[in-house]
Amino acid sequence: MSGIENYLGFLLAGIIMNLTPGADSIYIITRSIAQGKKAGIYSVLGIGSGAITHIILAAFGLSVILAKSILLFNIVKWTGAAYLIYLGIKMLIDKSNLFDNEKTEFEKVDLWKIYQQGFLTNLLNPKIALFFMAFMPQFIKPEYVNSPAPFLILGSSFLFTGTIWCLFLAYSASFMTNTLRKNDRIGKIMKKISGYVFIGLGLQILFKRN
Repeated sequence: MSGIENYLGFLLAGIIMNLTPGADSIYIITRSIAQGKKAGIYSVLGIGSGAITHIILAAFGLSVILAKSILLFNIVKWTGAAYLIYLGIKMLIDKSNLFDNEKTEFEKVDLWKIYQQGFLTNLLNPKIALFFMAFMPQFIKPEYVNSPAPFLILGSSFLFTGTIWCLFLAYSASFMTNTLRKNDRIGKIMKKISGYVFIGLGLQILFKRN
C-alpha cells in the first residue's frame, strides 16, 4: 500500500496512543465540561486542524528542521507553554461564570476563538511534530521514506481514529456535566479549575525533558 508495511500494526499502535491521555485530551475534556458539547466539538476541530498541519510538515520533511534545531524546538515549546499559561491566567482573573455562555447560544466569534485555541494548543506542541517524524517512518518501506504519500496516508489514518476518540471524549464529558452547568457557583469553581489545568499543561510542556 503505497510503500506502507504492517498497516494494521500502525492502526493498532495509533489507537493505543490516541487512548493515552495527553494535553489534547485534557484540553478537550476541560472545554467540554466547562462549556458543553459544542465547545468540545470545536476544540476537537481545532486540534484536528493542528494535527493536519503537523502531518503535512512531516510528509514534506519540514519537521526534520525542527528535530535538528534545539533552538527552534525550544522557541516553539516555550511559545506553546506560554500560550497555555496565558489562557489559564486569563480564566483565573476573569470573574464571570464559566457557564454563562451555555445559557444562550454560542456566538460564532466564541466558537471561532475556541477553535483557534485548540488549533494553537496542538500546533505549538513541537513534540507532536517529532512524534510523527519518529513514529510513522517505522511503518514505511525504506525506499519510500522520501515520498510524501505514505506519510499522508498514515497521518490521515492516525487523525481519523484520533478524531473519533476525541469526539467521544467531548460528548461524554459534556453529557456527564449537564446538571452541573445549571449551578452558577459550580460554574465559577469550574472556571478556576480550568484555569489551573491550562497553567499545569503549560508548565508540563515547559519543564518536561526533551
